[in-house]
Amino acid sequence: MIQLFNVTKSYGGESAAVKDLTIQIPKGDFVYVTGASGAGKTTFLRMLYAAEKPTKGQILVNNQNITRIRSSQIPYLRRKIGVVFQDFKLLQSRTVYENVAFALEAQGKKRYEVSKKVYQALKEVGLEHRLQRKPLELSGGEQQRIAIARALVVDPLILLADEPSGNLDMEVTLDIMELFKKANARGTTVLLATHDHSLHQRFPRRVITLEKGKLITDQQSHHS
Repeated sequence: MIQLFNVTKSYGGESAAVKDLTIQIPKGDFVYVTGASGAGKTTFLRMLYAAEKPTKGQILVNNQNITRIRSSQIPYLRRKIGVVFQDFKLLQSRTVYENVAFALEAQGKKRYEVSKKVYQALKEVGLEHRLQRKPLELSGGEQQRIAIARALVVDPLILLADEPSGNLDMEVTLDIMELFKKANARGTTVLLATHDHSLHQRFPRRVITLEKGKLITDQQSHHS
């Protein structure tokens, strides 16, 4: 599903953000990407949805070589990928409903289908009663759940989450992990960048560890 072959990304200067990564992630996998701040986790994720291009190497996502992708194809690639950012990236002037609907409208879905799916996605994250609120009227945990609903409403093949629980307390984090596990159980491949080790102790899955852009360990844990 996701394959990286000798991928390096440098921004000029001495050190590369990501160095010579070769990683295979099969469809339906759930993978933690861990490492200290500056280890290259965000760069790694950003390359998977073509927000960054590697300096060297090849990346295949869903059998498509995204290193050679034309910029006009990027929106189509992103339709299959849900992304959850640490800072949520919600549109502050829009309602919760509009924030989640946005992703489907971009795909040209019919209005009744949009409203059905948005309601379903918000119900799943427990926020269907907040449809008409603006993001700033919600708590951080609620905003993060809206961001997850927005990522999942398109039934993505791949879900990328960058430190999704970075600013949230443990209780909210556990709720969010349940949402990711559910999505994964439905067949979505999940990549979760985090430096919170308690998560993969509590929900053991495959753990990829980066250090200064290099792959240090790739461990599969099989407890469920």
